[in-house]
Amino acid sequence: MERIESPKNAKIKAWKKLHTKRGREKSGLFFIEGPHLIEEALKGNIPFVELIVREGEELPREWKAVEVKPIEVTAKVMKELCETETPQGFAAVCELPDNINIPLESGQFLFIDRIQDPGNLGTIIRTAHAVGITGIVFAEGTVDPYNSKVIRATQGSLFHIPIQKMDLHEAVSLCQENQVPVFGTSFEGSTYSAIEPQNDFVLVVGNEGQGVEETLLQETDQNLYIPLYGDAESLNVSVACGILLYHLKLI
Repeated sequence: MERIESPKNAKIKAWKKLHTKRGREKSGLFFIEGPHLIEEALKGNIPFVELIVREGEELPREWKAVEVKPIEVTAKVMKELCETETPQGFAAVCELPDNINIPLESGQFLFIDRIQDPGNLGTIIRTAHAVGITGIVFAEGTVDPYNSKVIRATQGSLFHIPIQKMDLHEAVSLCQENQVPVFGTSFEGSTYSAIEPQNDFVLVVGNEGQGVEETLLQETDQNLYIPLYGDAESLNVSVACGILLYHLKLI
């Protein structure tokens, strides 16, 4: 097994660049930490390029499906390489999936307009996976879904749900051509409880501070809001998204 003992090793330097969006886009790779995410990536058939093991750790038998030879690193190197405060002993470098074209003809979709917080985006992806959403479409200006913090917040759901970057105006138009109703989120809309669950739908959620872009709200079939009964100014976008997805989902 190859062993790396220095944080200045060329491979370590290259892997650390994957913590940046530029590094990921340039290399076509992304970085994951911990056994749970590795297992979820395996289940999602994500191609592995490197499997990194901290000295003293034993590979689980079920990881035999990883077709790359593991590289052993010292505890010091693993800590240097990982972003988490307490690395879990395993990490991996994987290939970024190609941008797919999600068919917007029928199904239950989530459109994301410029959400910036990695924790929010990760929670939203995890919730969408739990709800059974058909696919997620991201607008330009949304935090990179392969940001390490986003991946950790998804708990691996990112590897099990189709995602696509696309102009949301175009995506809304395509859905409406296929008679898929599009619901925006806005305080100037209707209370969400007035809408019945749907076989097919699109839910559009927006930026933490600015909400959904106004021109998009003008193109939706209906805009929804969640009533606030306390003195809070608003709900967190990931919480609001979860409430609306579960309401709209026809069981």
